[in-house]
Amino acid sequence: MSDSSASDYRRESLATLLGGRKGAVDASLPPVVFVVGWLAGGSSIGWGAAAAIAVSVVVGAIRTVRGGKPRAVLISLAAVVVAALVALYTGRPEDFFLPQLLSNVASALVWAVSIVVRWPLLGAIVGLLLGQKTRWRSDSALLRAYSRASWVWVCQYLVRVVVIGVLWASGHVVALSVARVVLSWPLVVATIAVSGWVLYRCLPDDHPGLRHPREAVPVSSNHSEGSGAGNETPET
Repeated sequence: MSDSSASDYRRESLATLLGGRKGAVDASLPPVVFVVGWLAGGSSIGWGAAAAIAVSVVVGAIRTVRGGKPRAVLISLAAVVVAALVALYTGRPEDFFLPQLLSNVASALVWAVSIVVRWPLLGAIVGLLLGQKTRWRSDSALLRAYSRASWVWVCQYLVRVVVIGVLWASGHVVALSVARVVLSWPLVVATIAVSGWVLYRCLPDDHPGLRHPREAVPVSSNHSEGSGAGNETPET
């Protein structure tokens, strides 16, 4: 393998590992359809909720046929159903976006705590995808890089919290659907790109890459014993 190809392998794109754009696009459809149904039905939350659930079912069916995981499809559908029920219960169409607002608050907190306790979620996710389990934590350089890159993800969730929170509090339903689209796959793509840049920027140039974490080198007990033996006074 040439030096250039080895360098490319060490700098494997984080976007290639994480993906997620398709899922983000699919997730932005139900909120948009909810607002369209709400407007078409003369500000009827029932029409909006029915339209959002219907499109979520269609999207889920397409994803399943294309090999998507049934569990992920069901979770996405459940999220839309919960959002619709919240809006129907409160009678406020902007509350359709309330579960997403709360989930982003929770996500920001979880990611921040994971960094503080030295279990950055970006490392946990990539390590799981690469089948490394927790071996990446034994590499101090990789642990530090994952921690710093994970702050980019915290910022992503905080951006959503601020924008969606302000629009939700002011009751701008149409603006909320627009923000949901802008803050879905475009923000996800930008977050993956920036966090990938931060991740590799923090790694030493000679680091073997994400797939090859360096193991911590334990202090040799034989070396310690040997050193101690050398200091002993020889018997006469």
